[in-house]
Amino acid sequence: MKRGTTLLYKIEICFLDKDFEHDIYELIKAFYPEAEIRMTYEAEETHFCDLLFVSSKAEGSYLIRYEGEGKSGQISIKESESRRENKDHLKYALYQDVLVKLTGRTLPWGNLTGIRPVKLAMGMLDTGLTNVQTAQEMRDRYLVSPKKTALAVAIANREKDILKDIDYDKGYSLYVGIPFCPSICLYCSFSSYPLKLWASRTDEYLDALCKEAEAVASLMKSLGRKLDTIYIGGGTPTTLEPYQLERLLDCLSRQFGYDGLLEFTVEAGRPDSITKEKLASIHRFPVTRISVNPQTMNQTTLNLIGRKHSVEDTKKAFELAREQGFDNINMDLIVGLPGEDYAMVEYTLEQVKALDPDSLTVHSLAVKRAARLNIFRDQYQEMTFENNQEIMELTMKTAYEMEMSPYYLYRQKNMKGNFENVGYAKVDKAGIYNILIMEEKQPIIALGAGGSSKLVFDHERRIERVENVKDVTNYISRIDEMIQRKQTGITRWLRDWREDS
Repeated sequence: MKRGTTLLYKIEICFLDKDFEHDIYELIKAFYPEAEIRMTYEAEETHFCDLLFVSSKAEGSYLIRYEGEGKSGQISIKESESRRENKDHLKYALYQDVLVKLTGRTLPWGNLTGIRPVKLAMGMLDTGLTNVQTAQEMRDRYLVSPKKTALAVAIANREKDILKDIDYDKGYSLYVGIPFCPSICLYCSFSSYPLKLWASRTDEYLDALCKEAEAVASLMKSLGRKLDTIYIGGGTPTTLEPYQLERLLDCLSRQFGYDGLLEFTVEAGRPDSITKEKLASIHRFPVTRISVNPQTMNQTTLNLIGRKHSVEDTKKAFELAREQGFDNINMDLIVGLPGEDYAMVEYTLEQVKALDPDSLTVHSLAVKRAARLNIFRDQYQEMTFENNQEIMELTMKTAYEMEMSPYYLYRQKNMKGNFENVGYAKVDKAGIYNILIMEEKQPIIALGAGGSSKLVFDHERRIERVENVKDVTNYISRIDEMIQRKQTGITRWLRDWREDS
């Protein structure tokens, strides 16, 4: 069976023991990103697949058996008392002794299946390991390539320097979600709603949002917590009208106050939502950082992915932001978009370089289950998706030419090429909130539909989430319930924190 030019494999993973189920699945998926993978939980007589893996446990050992493609074999890992060691040893063997041999290739991030490799490097540095020792550990234990190891260690050191003056035990950050967009992009899986269908309810949404803000601000003030950063994202916050933006920013000012903020970001985002009046409304408040996000500067790709703006719209929006006095502007790009090759990415980078933003975030395309590109994949089966080490190195080279260096990094599931998202920034222009959300060193309280608050519960950095419902109508009608969820979760977090202290 063919999808475009790629053979679609059928893989079955039979979990007779569910230990490390997620890690095994994600590692196999990384080697076979286009495969159709089926998971089962009991042995069957017949397997209609190209490749079968069976994960089990017997007599104090973890076993993974495989057969298919004319090959078969088994790995066995002796169980130890440490679950962490068991996982690391099993993933090492599955990667090195099975998947590399079956496919004849390695992965840039080795056997890492998590989304925060820099957090891993930072944790090693925090224990007292040197840069050299940390790099050696990442190469030896996790089989990370030398280039990615060097990148992770460099970013970890820059993050440590940027965050050195933040008091994690007394501070927190705030995320405010505006879930409306001018249109929904082909690859998008966020909780976004087309504005033309929701314009009549945006004021009602702001009513609920401000009510939630008032309750959370009151609670955090009573706990004596300091607000370090604010990030207004989406969706596209600038789908709001100028008076609505001012209403939102005034609400946050009255409830939380802006004194002492280390950073205040508004993700203006889509160029087709940005106007001079909206930028002026934002600039009346102490917003320190905004985004103008083209994703690509190739018009054919913009049309294909559902971005209802032109390349010229992007340039005009950026120039408007500069004229309004914004001196810290980020631009987001996506590599691996359908139909884009090296030359097209190079063209985008040349156009962005000419604009001279203050930071640049390069995303590797990740197509999640909820994206239209995945839901309606039969319609897009002839599309090609190209991302490779040469393209990633081109983005880094261009960022360096723009006097930017990497300051944060994260990975996602189903990323094309198994690469990463990297934020580059000029000196003193790094996005502090971006680092905090990745490193999980302090609570992030999220307001709005689809908001997911992350509470750091103890010095072992255990994370618990408090979720808001994603649906806008439900969020509005159940706002009191959302507030109660936060009050319960934050109160439990504070009790645990005091006991741990």
